[in-house]
Amino acid sequence: MIDRNDMLELTRRLTPERSSVGRIAGAYFDAEGYVDGTFNINFLKLSVPERKKNLSIAKTVLFSETNSLLKEYTLTKEARRPGGLWQLLSAIKECGMKNDAYTDLFYEILGEKYRPGGPWSCFLFHGRYDVPVKGLDKAWMEGSEEVYEYLICAISPLTGEYEPGEPEFGFLYPAFKERGAALNFVNLFEKDPNRPHRELTAVSYTHLR
Repeated sequence: MIDRNDMLELTRRLTPERSSVGRIAGAYFDAEGYVDGTFNINFLKLSVPERKKNLSIAKTVLFSETNSLLKEYTLTKEARRPGGLWQLLSAIKECGMKNDAYTDLFYEILGEKYRPGGPWSCFLFHGRYDVPVKGLDKAWMEGSEEVYEYLICAISPLTGEYEPGEPEFGFLYPAFKERGAALNFVNLFEKDPNRPHRELTAVSYTHLR
């Protein structure tokens, strides 16, 4: 189960002024799944309005209703096998999303499997959050317990030329659990839980019940 307070803690660090996001990348796809264009940029190089607009996409994933629209899944041994999707995502995270070869391969996999029926986008956010220490009285203290490094993915239909609409699917990897990185878990977002994206999750996840 996801602790709502964990998600709120991360969301509070998704503002233009004090965002923990350091880099944003993305791809735009046509209805056939072919990439129309990509980008990869230092987040701080964006204007404040652009930061705000893009952070609203990332926050849709984290701020969605926990344990209903946003659920915790464990990654199976099969999902974590060498050469698998989650090893690729770990590589994207560990290089700070600065290696386009990794992100391009991820987009290729998405384009092969995801067919929403129209043009769409995939945005990736890479961030590092210095998790502050909490005392026994739950008060914030100086210092950091650990640095939580993460990826947020948001997949959205395009509402105009290179204009993503509200995300329909996404994830936070690794999961933020007990105020730290849970490397064998992922938090998965579905805008409509009655129409899950099985083409992306059928093999890779086992839901924690």
